[in-house]
Formats: sequence, C-alpha cells, structure tokens
Amino acid sequence: MAYLAVDFKVMIMQDNTVLNYIKNVLNNLPNDWLKLTTHRLDIYNEQLAKTEFLDQFDHLFKNNNYQAPALNELPTAFDYIRLGHPLSCVLEWTIANLNQIKSDQVISFSSESIPILAILRKNLFANKNTLILLKNEFPESFDIETVKKVYGYEFETQKIDCNSEIPDFDGTTILFESKQDICQFEYPSKVDFVINTRKDLGSILLVNGKENEEYISEIQHVRRRETIAMTPANTLLALQKLSGVPSDVPQFNYAEDQKTVLNVIKDITGVGTKAVVGSSGLSIQYAIVMGLIDHANENHTDRPIKIVVPPNCYGGTNDQARRVAACLDNVEVMDLPVDGGNDMVNSVNIVLDKIAEENAVPYIIAEIPTNPRVEVPDLVKLKEVLSKERKTTSGESAIAPVFILDQTFCPNVHFLGDNEILSSVQTIAYVSGSKFPSGGRCTAGYCTANTKAAKLMDKIEYHIQLCDNEATALQMEILAEQMPSMNQRIQDAYVNTREFVSFIEKELPNAKINFVSEELAEQGFTPSVFSLDLPTKGNTEEEREIYKRALNLKLINLMISEIPNESKYCVSYGQLKGCYWTIPATSTQGTTKEGDKDYIARVALSANMDLDLHKKVFLDFVKEI
Repeated sequence: MAYLAVDFKVMIMQDNTVLNYIKNVLNNLPNDWLKLTTHRLDIYNEQLAKTEFLDQFDHLFKNNNYQAPALNELPTAFDYIRLGHPLSCVLEWTIANLNQIKSDQVISFSSESIPILAILRKNLFANKNTLILLKNEFPESFDIETVKKVYGYEFETQKIDCNSEIPDFDGTTILFESKQDICQFEYPSKVDFVINTRKDLGSILLVNGKENEEYISEIQHVRRRETIAMTPANTLLALQKLSGVPSDVPQFNYAEDQKTVLNVIKDITGVGTKAVVGSSGLSIQYAIVMGLIDHANENHTDRPIKIVVPPNCYGGTNDQARRVAACLDNVEVMDLPVDGGNDMVNSVNIVLDKIAEENAVPYIIAEIPTNPRVEVPDLVKLKEVLSKERKTTSGESAIAPVFILDQTFCPNVHFLGDNEILSSVQTIAYVSGSKFPSGGRCTAGYCTANTKAAKLMDKIEYHIQLCDNEATALQMEILAEQMPSMNQRIQDAYVNTREFVSFIEKELPNAKINFVSEELAEQGFTPSVFSLDLPTKGNTEEEREIYKRALNLKLINLMISEIPNESKYCVSYGQLKGCYWTIPATSTQGTTKEGDKDYIARVALSANMDLDLHKKVFLDFVKEI
C-alpha cells in the first residue's frame, strides 16, 4: 500500500506539472491558434501532419518552454480544423497526460453525436455488438430509430447511475455522459470507450485499452469527413476550465446572427427556401446525403439509391459518398467524369439513362465550375438532360434526379431562383463556409434548395441536427459579420485573378490555363481560382510528367518563399487576403484514385494582395525556366 501511496503522490505532481505548463501556454497563446482555420501553412509536412506538432510541443513541455515565439514556430497541426488544430491537439495531449495514456487515444469533436456514430461505423464492418451505457441522456436530437434504420447501425442502450452497474457484455461498451467537467474522465476496465459531452462545447472521446487502438484512425477519419474537431474557441474554454485559468464565457446573440445569415443566404441565392447552416461544408454534405437517403427510403421503398460523383472532385466529397455507400446495401456510388476532356452534360445523360434502366433513385453531386479545372458546362443542355423524361425497362416513369450542386467556387451565381436555369430540376446547392462566406475565418457552410426541391430541406435539417453538426454560435456570428460583403469580395478577387491570368498568358504563352472565359464571367461566373498546366519537356510521357511535377513545386516554393506574408501553400479559397497555391493531386484529391488525380498547380487569389509583387516573382520564375 505504501508503494501505491507514493505512486499516487508522483501522479499528483505530474498532473500539477502538466496543468501549470498549460496555464503558461494559455497565457502566451499565439493569436493564430484561435483566429485561423489553419496555423503556419509555411511549416507543413503532410506526411507528418498528425504527429509533428505534438512531437515538438512535447519537446517544449519537457524543456518547460512556453514562450510565445516558440509556440508560434510549431508546425501546422493535423488538417484544416476538421481533423484537428493546435488547440484541439493540446487539449487531447493534456487529457492523455493526466490519464497516462497516448495522446491519440483522446479525440475531440464539435459534435456530441458523431463520436457514437464513428464507433458504430467501425463495428458495422467488424460485425461487432455495441452497448451504450447512459449516465444521463443522449443529445436531444439523437434519434435511435433513425440511426438504426437510415445509417444502418445496430446497438443496445442501458441506463446506469454509477460505474458499479456496468455489466459484462460480448462486444463494445461505450460509457456516454453529458457533464460540465467535460475533461474529467472515469473509465472502468469493462468500458472500451468513454464519451463526455457538453452542449456548448462538443464532446471528447477516450479510447480505453490497447485492444481498442485499432479504432483510432477510423474514428479520426469520421471526424475528418463527416464533422469537425472541437472548434478552437470551444477548445480554449475546455482548456481554461481544466487548468483553472479564469475565462470570460463569450456571449452570443445566436437568434439574431442566425436571422442575419439566413436573410443573406436568401439574398445571395435568390430563393426563399429554408436554409441550413452546418459546422463545415462536409457536415452539410453529410446531412444532404443522409437526408436524401432517408427521404428515398420513405418514398421509394425497395429502390436502389445511386450517388453519382465526379471521380476527380474534391477528395472529401468523393470519399464521403463512398463511405456512406459502404455502410448501406441499397446505396452505390457511380462515377461522373466531368472535366479534363470529359463533358458533364454527356456524362450526366449516360449515367441517368443507366440509373433509369435499373429503376433506381439518382442523386448527382457536382461542382460548377468544376474543381480543379474551373470548367462550366453548357447549362441549357445540362438542364435538358436533367429534366429529360426517362423510362425504366418495364416502361414506368423513372425517378427524377436530385442535382446536388457544390457552388463553392461561385456562390454568387443564381442557379436556384424560380426563373433561373435549373428551376425545373430538383436542385440543392451548398457552399463551403471556410471559403468566401467567412473569408477563411471559420469552417461553417450552408445549403438551400430551389422551389422544386424545397420539400427535401426538412430531412436535411433533421440530419444536421441528429449529427449535432449545426454551426456553433461563434461560427454563426462570424458568418453574420462576413457574408453581407461576400459578393463584393468575390467581384474584387475575380478582378485580380483575371489580371494575373492575363499576365501569365502573355509571359508564358506555352502554359495551359484553366479559367472561365470573358463570356462566362459576363454571365456571373467570376471565380478567383484557376489551374495552371506548366509547359514541360522530355523524350517520353513519363519524363514530361516528372518534369512538370517538379516545375509545379518549384513555382509554388518560389512564391511562398519570396512572398511569405501573402503566398501560402493551402487548398483554401476566398480568403480575406493573400494568395493560395496547391497541387490538387497531393492535397484536395488525397483519397482520389491515382488515375483520376490532377498534378497541376491550383491558384486562388483574394481581393487584398500585392498583385504586382506576385507578377514580379512569377516573371523571375519564367526567366529561370
């Protein structure tokens, strides 16, 4: 017993050391950790994104170095807030140290519901039973029957008052509790996972035991694809509570901010249909897909469901659709080649004919303009093929498609109004809010529908609430502040982009640039992103491809090294200032099949940047090649 007592004292000393260090870190917090969606884009090693930040943070801890310059020099953490960010990493590291486990065994979420769904998804494929033990209640919007019927997950639930009531169970046991002290964990040996939730912050999941470590990467992938990590602002509140640092609980006027945002969405889209605002673009997309599957199950019983997705589109969109289909026997993904030599209209026509023959329910996800090649299809012809009456093989009328339009590149275009081009097609449009809506200040996104698809919005709203993926109060406040100026920022950024594209065309005429034509711009398509195929050389196709890829990196590295305050290596778009460079094949298309990837440079400009300096550096690059 004496040994145990000494051990207990050592643990207390270790806890105090950790908490005192965190107090000092919070007192020297880099402003960017709280204000940016991605910290230190200039120090980013994608292969080490899940480990490098914490490895270096742990080194600072061991040296008791909590000075602001040292903290600010830490590299990018995880992935654009969804998978994690500096403050969520620090929170998880702190809880792990206090519980003497590895930091990746603690995973924070903005959502209260998604950590449950993440474990259930893993157990679906493992054919493993799940028991959820409730210390109090599920989140109010978590509907058990819908989770079973629509998401395809099976589980049991049981109420308990204390840990002594935890039963033996053949399968996975989850202890779920809503509590004010969200960072305080009890995890008896019979429990595999503990989920603490707090409505105003989100949730923290603790993975208990080495035998459950195989769940970690899959739980993190759910966080990356279907929701986001606990937001920086909420993570800060959790850390302050845990370490005893006084905090000013922020006061929000959520109802007023929401009203402002919804009114602006009506003005921007030109339609008065219900709109839904989520914690990220992928949160919104997940609610759209699950809401439509729910609607199809109720209205087209026993019909197969086809989710049609461009194979080279943004990796999150592509990956998420396939992840949903993998869970449900009646859902299948079909490819929709849309750019790089493929015509969206022709592809839509072919795929809808095939779906009609199979008497299936068609849901088409597409970006206009396309990403990364910024192509706009013939909209009149697109409307015709989407509206075309089709027959099944038995002669019945085929189910009409729902067109799910990602218009992040051009959120100002009026696709949805009653007199607009897609008014005769059931259309839902959504926008990633980390782009133009917030100017890069938060990840929240939104969606709405035209009159023909308005009936579907109730289901989408239901599923964004079930997943607890609605925008946080701070996110809504940021959107209310930023969205009224969105259309002007879009126009101003386009002016810079057109000028830069024209400059490149003049100085490097052999380069292939993918950008909208002047005619399309006059129709309202004014993106501020373009893709660049640099001229290459070599005796074989392989040599030419290797040369071009190296040239891409040379250009990007030159830009971000010569203009570090403005040029960043990032997938982002619509920021308030600066210029962003990326190679889709190694960033946005990370989970895309290799043959569908685009090894080109994608460039996104803002309205606030030194365009003359960017021209000068680009000219230096041209002279070098």
